[in-house]
Amino acid sequence: MEIEVMKVCILNTGGTISCVGDPLAPMSAADFAAAAQTILDPVLAEEFPDTTLVYETDLVFPESSTGTLDSTNLQPSDWCLMAGYILDNYADYDGFVILHGTDSMDFTGSALPFLLNVFDAQGFGTALLSKPVIITGSQVPMFAETTPGDTSDLTLNFNTDAFQNFCGAVACARLGIPEVGVYFDSCLYRGDRVLKVNASEFVAFNSPNYPPLAQYGIRLTQYPGRMLPDPVSTSVSLDNATALAAAQAQLTAISDTIDDFPVMQFNAFPAAYSTSSSTAIIANLITAAAGTGLTGLVLESYGEGNFPSGNPDNASQGAIYAALKAADNADVVIVDSTQVIAGTVNDSAYAAGAWLPEVGALSASDMTPMAAFTKTMILQAAAAGNSWTLDQVKDLIQLNLFGEIQNVSRLDSRSNSELLAGQSIMALDGSATLSNDPVSGPVLSASDGTFLWAPFGSQAAGHPGSLFMQNDGNLVLRSADNEPIWATDTGVSGGASSVLMISGSYGSGNLTLSVYNYSGQTLSATLYSQN
Repeated sequence: MEIEVMKVCILNTGGTISCVGDPLAPMSAADFAAAAQTILDPVLAEEFPDTTLVYETDLVFPESSTGTLDSTNLQPSDWCLMAGYILDNYADYDGFVILHGTDSMDFTGSALPFLLNVFDAQGFGTALLSKPVIITGSQVPMFAETTPGDTSDLTLNFNTDAFQNFCGAVACARLGIPEVGVYFDSCLYRGDRVLKVNASEFVAFNSPNYPPLAQYGIRLTQYPGRMLPDPVSTSVSLDNATALAAAQAQLTAISDTIDDFPVMQFNAFPAAYSTSSSTAIIANLITAAAGTGLTGLVLESYGEGNFPSGNPDNASQGAIYAALKAADNADVVIVDSTQVIAGTVNDSAYAAGAWLPEVGALSASDMTPMAAFTKTMILQAAAAGNSWTLDQVKDLIQLNLFGEIQNVSRLDSRSNSELLAGQSIMALDGSATLSNDPVSGPVLSASDGTFLWAPFGSQAAGHPGSLFMQNDGNLVLRSADNEPIWATDTGVSGGASSVLMISGSYGSGNLTLSVYNYSGQTLSATLYSQN
């Protein structure tokens, strides 16, 4: 009986893992491939006899004479080259491993999900990754020269993390996980959740706001409940030729325009300002940056999202407030993230951050600054080809598309399907909240306290319980003993992956609470509509 063989594509973009010499310099992809096939492949073949590694060497970065790059020099167009290579060769492989420098690995890990997948204006996938794309690298090179200057005679480097990371990445590429991951120091992380946290130790990356998808100890342990689900149907899987063509077309459009949408990260820092003259150094810097044609600004604020306004007593009179408001009026997308490694942005917690929505700043919630940066840039570059308005782009930035951010406005039957007592979801602008009150159960109310909706018609008539968005499309309220006490009766016998979602804004008069069947692309129930 013939053994079915998996094919894993190895793409070498550069970085420490493929450097040799003193000082370290990048090898060409072909030289690295030759050494890997001689030194690494026999070891991997013992462990994975059913897997063939193919070292593709024709992914070339034109700005480099070697064709590979130290990741310090990667630019947004290079993300597009990587994504394009994967899509163009998608049908030929079961998984992909990208060898990458560590300096900007967290940016690439965040960018690729938005380049390899297609979604509509509501954030529902229409062409989705169905195979693993695993990024890895190392703090110490994989190989050492036996004879200085001779890359044809190499040996495995002493005490290198490169070999362990490479083996782990290949093992994870065999698992069929349908997302972009970063494998480093025995952990597989979601790519758009990682941060580089150490410049000199093997534990170079971490995912402070989301746990690992898998860990390699003596054995490789997977955590399926943390992974993205498979595409909801074959029609939206990149294994489908039509879906793949749609992803390629979108990537082409993004590649053509991505440099027209520059985004900048801007750290909060102590700097001089004057309330009497309404001037501030930070305001000058923001104004100068916006004047270069900037289309996105990711604020790396203090703490839970606090940013200096230039006037502690009256934020709206501050110079920094004015500079950000001017940028917003010029259609610069402003995202409020935090420079703190872990935690969630809550700009309403302190007066020092509560003014930011007034200047158009969007909450990054628990997104990393790198994810906020790449998401803002790529969505703007994708907007014209998808006929998205600027407001739709801003909504998409705040929605959970590929696990990069927590769901703040939705219950999804295939991920966060439960709203337990004491939990809530809310409109993206905070204008309304669906809270599951421990006494009266689910209640939708406006931010000013106005009652809007409850399952039994009023808060007084409510019953405590847990709200479940089931994968058959039925929204069910269950009592403490798990008995159904209310339902939308929208279940489908064959299954209907669905979301309960709060859309629109109460302040704008278009707030809705509805159940949407995204596997069938149909609206199942409207529970509340403001207009």
